[in-house]
Amino acid sequence: MPQTLPIALILALAMLFDALVGDPRWFYRIVPHPVVLIGKPIGFLDRRLNREGRPETDRMIRGAVTVVFVVGSAACIGWALAALFEGHAWGWAAEALVVGIFLAARSLHDHVRRVGKALRSDGLEGGRREIAHIVSRDPRSLDRHGVVRSGIESLSENFSDGVIAPICFYLVFGLPGLLAYKAINTLDSMIGYKTDRHRAFGFVAARLDDIANWVPARISGLLVCLAACFTPTAYPVQAVRTMLREAKKHKSPNAGWPEAAFAGAMGVALGGPRTYPGGQVVGVWIGEDFPARLEPRDIDRARALYIVANLLVWFAALMGGLAVLL
Repeated sequence: MPQTLPIALILALAMLFDALVGDPRWFYRIVPHPVVLIGKPIGFLDRRLNREGRPETDRMIRGAVTVVFVVGSAACIGWALAALFEGHAWGWAAEALVVGIFLAARSLHDHVRRVGKALRSDGLEGGRREIAHIVSRDPRSLDRHGVVRSGIESLSENFSDGVIAPICFYLVFGLPGLLAYKAINTLDSMIGYKTDRHRAFGFVAARLDDIANWVPARISGLLVCLAACFTPTAYPVQAVRTMLREAKKHKSPNAGWPEAAFAGAMGVALGGPRTYPGGQVVGVWIGEDFPARLEPRDIDRARALYIVANLLVWFAALMGGLAVLL
């Protein structure tokens, strides 16, 4: 094995590692996940800089400083790792390991699979218990069909920011780009809310996350449509039509693309009214012409579509890497 490998081949190895290992719970009970480590300074700066009583403009500037510090630090760590691995006999393996740790394909799949399994074995309460691990909405407000929809929505949206976006940033910017993106995504998940506390402080983080995910979200939607061509229970033409027609109905400028593609490919309605701890939010139905009373078997259909989409990315990375290598 040569000292250096094409970046696409390293990505293929990283995706294989993620698919086989994922995020083992026992391991991360002992060692904190890198994303948790990224979240530590964010939480610290949020507590120290984002104090009530300060003017909104001041809090917005402090939030911007937080973003620059966290993203810049992550990029510098990525650069240091890349420099460390470069030229080392096993540097390619170490880099593939790092990239695999920051991909969430397996863990996302397993979380959603557990939702379907819990609904079958423990009923509604079991489904609510498992869905609470992956969505921020109030699980007590969800009926059986709502739990299933929430699981599929999480699978579709996180296919973009948990899988495709990290891959895009890694392929274009290497390890510095990958770590910088994960910092952006973690900032948004921690402070990018429109609550009284974070509306100003998290403004820059939320907007930067929207910008960072703009291209990956649309690529994700197209990949879902392509995956529908190879998934027996999916409808590729319907996926394209629904995505183009309804993606912009979503309140997020990005999440609607993979979600609408999933809705069309599966022939189901997603979204709709939902309740968060702060009160009800009236959501828009995506795929409103399709049935919304979904069952656990629909989670299985979504998982099949998701797996095929990931396999397409892996195959493309493998073939691209081998073409460069050979």
